[in-house]
Amino acid sequence: MFGFNRKILAYFDFTLPLLIVPIILLSWYLINENNVFLGNKVLIYIFVGLLVFVVVFLIPVQKISWLIIGFYWINILLLVAVEFFGDTRLGAQRWLEIPFVHFTFQPSETMKPALILMMAYLINKNPPKRNGYKLLDFLKLSFFVLLPFVLVLKQPDLGTALVLLLMSFGMLFLIGVNYKIWLTLFAGVMFLSPILYANLHDYQKKRIMDFVLKDPDYQVKQSIIAIGSGGAYGKEKEEATQVAYKFLPIATSDFIFPYFAERFGFVGIIGLFILYGALIFHIFSMSKVDEKDYFLKVVSYCVGLLVFIYSGVNIAMTIGLAPVVGIPLPLFSYGGSSFITFIILFAILENLLAFRYKFVYNHNSFSKRGP
Repeated sequence: MFGFNRKILAYFDFTLPLLIVPIILLSWYLINENNVFLGNKVLIYIFVGLLVFVVVFLIPVQKISWLIIGFYWINILLLVAVEFFGDTRLGAQRWLEIPFVHFTFQPSETMKPALILMMAYLINKNPPKRNGYKLLDFLKLSFFVLLPFVLVLKQPDLGTALVLLLMSFGMLFLIGVNYKIWLTLFAGVMFLSPILYANLHDYQKKRIMDFVLKDPDYQVKQSIIAIGSGGAYGKEKEEATQVAYKFLPIATSDFIFPYFAERFGFVGIIGLFILYGALIFHIFSMSKVDEKDYFLKVVSYCVGLLVFIYSGVNIAMTIGLAPVVGIPLPLFSYGGSSFITFIILFAILENLLAFRYKFVYNHNSFSKRGP
């Protein structure tokens, strides 16, 4: 009879769930306090996320290259399908409906793990030389980044498109690309900035101009008030008036950070920052487990950057330091798509760590057979 040897647990990273679980529990506590119905849905997301984690963890990712390639191109086709068959909400065409069950999902969310795995596969197959990637190799890798970037940008979803771009090029910067390419790229972006701005949608231009020239809008003002009213130690539920009296919109999703600040104050904010900082630092540290394992390096860099970008931008926009772009706080804001995406990414990381020596599951070192 087939079974797994417990020795596999020696390579499982237990620090990662220890850092993730407090964030998830804090999120559920706040959301459930504000809306019991949404709180129950969060519990469902957590249960589904646990099942997804187990399934993804047991998939021998590095041994199934065709699955990685297929996953990437299927997501590209789904992004193309959004252009023709996607549901439109609030002027954005980003969702596809699954037939018969009337459930919608965003292909841009599943594109994140697909792109990360594709980049890991390509870089592991052709690691950078001593002075980093030259122009031809950089252009080949950039093609796989720019293709989903353009498709997501057309939806339009500038926030997600920029996340894909910053995550991928940030990872390439850490992996190693010749410095002359970065200097040329920086100069080109600065030169083309007026053209890029001119091609933005009107509502995107308005957001930028409002952010630069005007006072914060109502939503951001109420967010800043909520953060300030929390004081040093926060307030009880009944005294958290910004949320209790519905002054703070979207308090359980994109603007959950000011809700947390009003409830737990400055001390709570510092604690949350420490949690996210420790999580990001720990994910980046995984890249040092094996200097020759570029697959693990790429995934850890991308996931670490993704958590950093999402948390940084979300908090910055709630305090008026960045335009409001609809980016959630990782594992904290209400929303199933984003939550499951991060769970998948963490499961991939754990898989790469646990099975980094032997990826064949019936190998003697990881399995045992009964009589």
